[in-house]
Amino acid sequence: MSVSAASHLSPSYPDRAAWGTAPKLRAWQQEAFDLYFQREPRDFLTVATPGAGKTTYALRIASELMNRGVIRSITVVTPTEHLKRQWADAAGRVGISLDPEFKNSQGATSRDYVGVAVTYAQVAMHPALHRARTEARKTLVIFDEVHHAGDAKSWGDGIREAFDPATRRLQLTGTPFRSDDNPIPFVAYAEDGDGALRSVSDYSYGYGPALADGVVRPVIFLAYSGEMKWRTRAGDEITATLGTPLTKDQLGQAWRAALDPKGDWIRQVITAADRRLTEVRRGMPDAGGLIIATDHETARAYAKHLRTVTGEGATVVLSDDPGASKKIKEFGLSTQRWLVAVRMVSEGVDIPRLAVGIYATSISTPLFFAQAIGRFVRMRKRGETASVFVPSVPLLLTFAAEMEAERDHILNRKRDEDGLDDLLLEQAQREQKQPDALGDELPFQTLEASATFDRVLFDGGEFGTAAASGSPEEEDFLGLPGLLEPDQVASLLRKRQADQQAAKRRQPKPAPAELAPHEVIHELRKELNGLVGAWNHRTGQPHGVIHADLRRSCGGPPIAQASAEQIRERIAMIRRWASQRK
Repeated sequence: MSVSAASHLSPSYPDRAAWGTAPKLRAWQQEAFDLYFQREPRDFLTVATPGAGKTTYALRIASELMNRGVIRSITVVTPTEHLKRQWADAAGRVGISLDPEFKNSQGATSRDYVGVAVTYAQVAMHPALHRARTEARKTLVIFDEVHHAGDAKSWGDGIREAFDPATRRLQLTGTPFRSDDNPIPFVAYAEDGDGALRSVSDYSYGYGPALADGVVRPVIFLAYSGEMKWRTRAGDEITATLGTPLTKDQLGQAWRAALDPKGDWIRQVITAADRRLTEVRRGMPDAGGLIIATDHETARAYAKHLRTVTGEGATVVLSDDPGASKKIKEFGLSTQRWLVAVRMVSEGVDIPRLAVGIYATSISTPLFFAQAIGRFVRMRKRGETASVFVPSVPLLLTFAAEMEAERDHILNRKRDEDGLDDLLLEQAQREQKQPDALGDELPFQTLEASATFDRVLFDGGEFGTAAASGSPEEEDFLGLPGLLEPDQVASLLRKRQADQQAAKRRQPKPAPAELAPHEVIHELRKELNGLVGAWNHRTGQPHGVIHADLRRSCGGPPIAQASAEQIRERIAMIRRWASQRK
């Protein structure tokens, strides 16, 4: 089999070829390909940003190894069932026949195939079977998103047992490595001088270089804050503004309230995102949108909101749906506007026309976030941009600002005090029907949730000022052209921000309005709840216990029935507690 097996196909640039089939390698692919054959290694780890073309590169290496007689069989190991079929399709287009339907119970596959595509879980269930297959013929094993080999110790042990006899092993990953201490099989580690072991890649190609090379799309992040109000199990009503300093509990619950389908926040963000999609479609007629949801119930509810907004249905992909893979493929080939998915489109799935996204999940690991954003950066032609809508949560905004950060897998590392690193990615990827994110242990009822445009993040910079949903200021950013070069995006964002600031300076300052009685009580409740949150952070006492102590000290009914004067007394009391406590 020759390296030019795909020479009859259209080039990947400027028009993108079918997944994994580009006949001419991009510069980074050729460089990594040449390095591989200079070294002739048994193990080779390639780290390349999502959308850069790892599949094309890996299949070209496989073709060359087959042509040279180094290997006679190929095994591709993937994180999901859908990716097995996607790899088999891509391999088939370059003359490599892989069986994506191979099951452990079969023991062997048809001689029409030169190899199989399997999942990490499948291998871990019967490593001896896969070891026997690997020993039977000189085999190249391609590990797609190899960090999954460390999802559990049993998985790592199984992968090591199954593929230890392999003639060649090619490891691929497109996202920051996990931060737990499960070593990833066949990955090399070196001491970093701080008593930790750091993974060592043989070739690395990050988002920053890929963006500079025009290989991936630039990503515009549109952040939305807003006021959330909810009732706790103790019956307390709490109001908080997303995007302002909050305790961990408050942030988790405010974030959850924002994503609640019953509130207005998600409706308003969906409306804004669909408006953005309409603008993008002026230059990309088939552009599609993706909402990444936390669980099945909210995914279906978001689809109903989309029908109300757009007048047409959305494709809903659930992790337990046997037809999920077919739905993803059909959506990728259609011109339908929106796809709603729970997790399974977060990694590896190739839908190049996705250009607008809503990060509507409270999974907060850097690995999951990077995987999710990777769905939108796959370039088809120059000038395409991606737009992703996110809640104004500090952690997410940090991830967005650090899109170009490169992370290694570090063993025996010192843990961050905030405890927010991505331990056990499998929890984020596991198929569940119930929420599994921050605040799940704090049941509450969402009372109100409204969205406010906060800012735009692009290339490490922030643009725009807070504006009401549906305002001309928001429209300035939703209406950005969908086809722009990265420098044009930055230039236009700076101009929009300067225009808005100039317009605000020209506006006369309004005289402060006198608050109505209900507004006075609302502001006092907000102040008290903020103080209670701060006291909770300081003492560890639950919010309900603090409110109960204040009632015992000051008298009066629960906060929902308390008068303005009674709330002022409680505010004064908790301030005295704070001043008296050493």
